[in-house]
Amino acid sequence: MSDLRHQAKPAARTEIPRPRRAEGQWALGYAEPLNKNEQSKKDDDPLNVRARILHIYSKRGFDSIDPADLRGRFRWMGLYTQRAPGFDGGKTATVPEEELDARYFMLRVRSDGRLLAPGVVRALGEIGTEFARGTADVTDRENIQYHWIRIEDVPEIWKRLDEAGLSSLEACGDSPRPFLGSPVAGVAKDEIIDGSSALEEIHRRYIGDPAFSNFPRKFKTALTGHPSHDVSPETNDVSFVGTVHPEHGPGFDVWVGGGLSTNPMLAQKLGVWIPLDEVADVWAGVASIFRDYGYRRLRSRARLKFLVSDWGVAKFREVLENEYLGRELVSCESPASPVGHRDHIGVHEQHDGKFYVGLAPVAGRVSGDVLTGLADVMEAHGVAGARLTPYQKIVLVGVDGDRVESLLDAVEGIGLSGRPSNWRRNTMACTGIEFCKLAIVDTKNRARDLIAELEERVPDLDVPITVNVNGCPNACARTQVADIGLKGQLVMQDGEQVEGFQVHLGGATGLGANFGRKLRAHKVTSAGLGDYVVSVTRSYLADRTEGESFADWAARADEAFLRGEEPALAGSGGAR
Repeated sequence: MSDLRHQAKPAARTEIPRPRRAEGQWALGYAEPLNKNEQSKKDDDPLNVRARILHIYSKRGFDSIDPADLRGRFRWMGLYTQRAPGFDGGKTATVPEEELDARYFMLRVRSDGRLLAPGVVRALGEIGTEFARGTADVTDRENIQYHWIRIEDVPEIWKRLDEAGLSSLEACGDSPRPFLGSPVAGVAKDEIIDGSSALEEIHRRYIGDPAFSNFPRKFKTALTGHPSHDVSPETNDVSFVGTVHPEHGPGFDVWVGGGLSTNPMLAQKLGVWIPLDEVADVWAGVASIFRDYGYRRLRSRARLKFLVSDWGVAKFREVLENEYLGRELVSCESPASPVGHRDHIGVHEQHDGKFYVGLAPVAGRVSGDVLTGLADVMEAHGVAGARLTPYQKIVLVGVDGDRVESLLDAVEGIGLSGRPSNWRRNTMACTGIEFCKLAIVDTKNRARDLIAELEERVPDLDVPITVNVNGCPNACARTQVADIGLKGQLVMQDGEQVEGFQVHLGGATGLGANFGRKLRAHKVTSAGLGDYVVSVTRSYLADRTEGESFADWAARADEAFLRGEEPALAGSGGAR
């Protein structure tokens, strides 16, 4: 166990009963691995694979890679084998994993909420152009994600990332995954507290630390001091959310146990006040609980959310205080939840009189050339830097007021938009079957075509309706908390299996956070998706009451409207 636990000096150890069935919890004495993933990590710390990539695999080529590294430890370096071409969705999870492996990799580069100077953006673009066949996507974990990476090129890519102050270390794997930070940290006029230094300190102390390189599964972190809660704190393992104590002033509440996928749960709030300089300590305490008490027997129950659900938030706080911090935390009422989320798209004045400008790619898809072009625009307009967002967007920070309009025109020329339609602004998509071995359907291309169709057929949408497109049940694109969440699967049409989606309607974060409404046996084919979304949207626009959000309407609407079976109602002048 880590030094953190030994340093604590609790008055009394929290009583944790041993479960009737071994769950592989280290703190309860279950040290022997209970599945192949745990055995692999015990055999060799995944952090050690970096040296083998640099000195063996990159020199000898793909065929020299040990399978245990290839499909396991490589993830700690941000590397996954991508999906081989020619395998349709029906073969996902039905053929041996090695058959789905292409001889190329996906590579994730973490930004962790950092402000990326123009030169850094240029370096990211050049990597995509030179080594990734032009690919580069903005993900909803604030990463840049490349494809078609050759193992022989990884050392040079890492060298360039290191020169730019970036890394792919622990961007995947059972590790501290890339952090979500507020895209407007330090500049927003209404910010409660700037937590950038806390994220930097967590990264400095713990990323690459063997004491935190073997969690039961992934561990996702978010931090924001903005009142809009712009990092989806409800869906992360641990989130630090800006709050104000009546005596101590600005600090952070701590939320734990959020996560989606096949068993979605919203994070629970500890109701505490953490000063900025103690955030890293508390992060380590929460992470250590997950490491020591997390369930390691079944991968399907190995996320922190299951432990929090079983213990309850009171016991979790007690263990954190007694065993890992050695002191009581200051109680504070949790901050009020905002309505919806804030994506920061468009032009907004900063506290210093300059402006930040939020830009929307199409479903997060950019390219090496787009990033290089963005660097050119940033340099030409004196932009301080860029941040990636949890909604697959880009925010440019520190723009002089007299350069805003010129900048908006310039980014349109490279395929980005600071004046997007509501459809483009509010649609996200995961990687999908194009590259992901877990996916069942196409997502990025389908989302792009869907946006174009919706902009043509419902061009004057006057409210945000989020559309999140996911290629499988794992909810990387947060399907359950979207207005219209689309979970990829195969559906039957005329006796044949075709690509399609299960539909979730009315999900939300913030005030009224929920997982939306699923309709019994309701599926939509990929080909029919445009007609379906248009029908549901028109019904909403015609049937809504004044000020009613899509999520509120979906919770009360007649099921026929939600199935897209009825024409729009006459009334409110909605799109027709």
